[in-house]
This record gives sequence, C-alpha cells and structure tokens, in this order.
Amino acid sequence: MADSNGNPSELTLRRVLVIGTGLMGTSLALALREAGIETRLHDIAVGRLALAVERGAGVPHDEDLDGGYDIAVLAIPPDAVAGELLRYQRLGVARSFTDVASVKSKPLAEAEKIGADMTTFVGGHPIAGRERSGPAAAHPDLFVGRPWVITPTPAAGEEAIAAVRALAVAAGATPVVMTAEEHDAALALVSHLPHLLASVLAAQLVDAPRDFTALAGTGLQDVTRIAAGDPQLWTEILAANADHLLGYLERFQQRLQDAAAYVARIARGDAAATTALTELLRTGVQGRLRVPVKRGEPAAGFATVAVTIRDAPGELAALLRALAEAGINVEDVRVEHEPGRPVGVVELDVREDKAQALIRCVRDAGWQLYV
Repeated sequence: MADSNGNPSELTLRRVLVIGTGLMGTSLALALREAGIETRLHDIAVGRLALAVERGAGVPHDEDLDGGYDIAVLAIPPDAVAGELLRYQRLGVARSFTDVASVKSKPLAEAEKIGADMTTFVGGHPIAGRERSGPAAAHPDLFVGRPWVITPTPAAGEEAIAAVRALAVAAGATPVVMTAEEHDAALALVSHLPHLLASVLAAQLVDAPRDFTALAGTGLQDVTRIAAGDPQLWTEILAANADHLLGYLERFQQRLQDAAAYVARIARGDAAATTALTELLRTGVQGRLRVPVKRGEPAAGFATVAVTIRDAPGELAALLRALAEAGINVEDVRVEHEPGRPVGVVELDVREDKAQALIRCVRDAGWQLYV
C-alpha cells in the first residue's frame, strides 16, 4: 500500500504472493520473510511447494480464503507468464502483478494479446541465479546487490511500478528501469549467448576420454558451469529471445571462423598468423575488463588475489575474519576445490590499492598465495 500521504512511490509491502517455488521464487520468498513481509506460496508441484514451506519460505496460499496481496509474483517459466497473469488477475488476488522471467518482450506481447490488465502488471527480472535449480538451492541473499530490471509499459500504473520497486529493494537488489526491448537485447549478449556457448562447449566433453576430462581444472569448470542449468527452461528462454540471440550468434560465429583460420595457418607453418591470433586474444582481454566486479564498476579497477586454504570447516571464515580485522574490504569471493587434494583456492577481489595490504595480511596470518 501507499504511505500515509497516499504516495505510491513510497509503497510499503506487507503481503506478497509468490507463484512458483523453484530457485527464484523460493529465494525471493526467503528474502521477503527476512524483511518481515508476510509471504504466501503457490505451486502446482506439491513436493516442491512442501520443500519451500519446510525451508521457511512461507505458508501455502489458499485460493478460497487468501487475497488482498500487495503484489503477486509469477516466478514461473516465460511461456506460462501471460496465461497465469490473466488467471490471477481475474481471481483478484492482488493489487499489482509482476514476473521474474529472463525474457520480457514475448510474455508482455502475449499478455496484451489475451487481454490482461496492463495497468496492474509490470515486468521484472532479477539478474541473479545459480546453475542449480529448485527450492533446495534457494538462498535469501541471492539478489543482494544485484540489478533487478523493471520493464514498465506506458499503460502501467504508478502503484504497480512502485510495488515492483519495493519488491526489489526488499530482496536487497537495485532497481534498474529499461524497456522490454532493451532488456532482451542486453540479456541476449550477457546471459543467453554465454549459456548457449557453455552448453555447446560442454557437449564436446560427452564423448571425451575419461583420462582427458580428469585433467580438467578451474578454467573448464568456470566456462562450463552454467551449462548445468535446466535444459527445458533454457530452451524456452532462448526460443523466446531468438531474434536478438541470432545476431550475437552470427557475430560470434564470424570470430570463431577467424580463430579457426588463424590456427589453420599456424598449423601449416605460417608464423605471421600468430600476430592475428594474439590480437584476437588481446581483444578478449579488453572485453573481459568490461565485466563489472561490482554493480556498475569495471574489473579494471580491481585486483584478484588467490589464496590456498585447507578444505576444513571454519577455514574460509577464519580467512575472511582476518581480512576484516585488518580493515580490508573484500568485494567478491570465489572458492574452487583442488581435485584430488584436501585444499581449496579462494579468489579474493579487492580494489587495486588494497591488493598489497591483502597479500601482507594473508602471509602474516600463515596462509599461502596461490600462484
């Protein structure tokens, strides 16, 4: 509802219905519960709903008794959004509605086509996720510090827009307003294309000799991690954004053909082709530096320090505690396990001017740098 002055831009959420208890829906419900918001859940998969309830994400929604929600969130696959939006609008369960699908234009067009009330619906997409799915993988901190794209149409009412903003903020995310078209073009490049490429690369490993894959390290793990996503869901996502995705695929295909041509020339003894290959790799380095370490901040302003730790309870916590006591703010943390060894490697991202202080702290505390 609005504040005491009736201003929808200061809307406070008190009751939320989350429809769909997969990774995104359950994580959102857990975050809302931690924020003190009453949260109810619905899912046609009874077992999934029961697990979300068991994890403390909320209580089941009763269609015969429950209503009056400030907002209903459709945490369901993109192909189901329009139909379920219309159904729940007709039931009158909430004043506002949103979704969390990773494509926006197609569900929006379908909703308009079937006659959904576009004044109470505002599309949304939290830019967060994991390679694992389902309520067991959910975490209340999934959205903290992440962008939450909001795609209002000209028909959207102020209260609906404010409700989605309030939802994002309650989950710890940062609201970012874009058109549906802008969103889909951006996600085709930074999410949908990488997923497809990771899957194609991972498919190369299916028939690979076991002694080959046994040599795989963190590089291959990093590049193929997202290929573990739900194939059915990702087929829907890629199909729904095929127009934007195709353009990026064609550009990538051209770069891959260039790389293959350079390697073929080198294999034939053409040493001059190494210059072209080096330039391609250098362009990749430049592109990598544009990937933010923190929201809106390029990687060029940060340094990564890798530390070896024992694979034992409390070891990571002890490292982070030592850094905190030294006044070093760690911007991001990644943990990798060394195959066949009782140790792990922790990659710590810090601002460049703090890197040397971090290295000194690590060494003074008895940990080893991973080089």
